Amino acid sequence: MSDSELSVFDGSGFLSGVIDLIDGLLMVYLIIVVARVIISWINPDPYNRLVQILCGLTDPALDGLRRYIPRFMWSSGLDFTPLVLILLIQVVQLFLRNLRL
Repeated sequence: MSDSELSVFDGSGFLSGVIDLIDGLLMVYLIIVVARVIISWINPDPYNRLVQILCGLTDPALDGLRRYIPRFMWSSGLDFTPLVLILLIQVVQLFLRNLRL
């Protein structure tokens, strides 16, 4: 028997699938961040369930970034933290899409 007949598991296909899954989850999270930004423009009811879900999903990442971003970028009238998060997500997606094994 040759090695190709013995190989039942194709690792490169599996890894490609995992990368595609991570890329898809990042895209969903990107959409959630954009939805949070759009909803914040209309001053929503903080007790609305959808607003609570969006804040619960995005606040940990935004608060983590605020520890490293200069205070003037998020404490003034405009919060640039979601923009930084969106850019970071896109950089990670670009890296994953260019990763070929």
